[in-house]
Amino acid sequence: MEIRCSQCQGFDLEPGFVEDSGDHSRGYARWIPGPLQRGILGNAKRFGRPRFRIDAHRCRACGHLELFAPHEV
Repeated sequence: MEIRCSQCQGFDLEPGFVEDSGDHSRGYARWIPGPLQRGILGNAKRFGRPRFRIDAHRCRACGHLELFAPHEV
């Protein structure tokens, strides 16, 4: 699959990832489906919901980031 920048239509996209360095992080950000719901302490409710690793591709021409979540973690 060839990825194209949705902003400038360029094809020169560099693969990477969005880092998560918060408490108890695994080093990469995750996408969780559904609206954000907060618990009593203000944390996001995510128990029992699937999680997907976020893959990022940066356009070398314009700097735009394209984000994809193809892999469940």
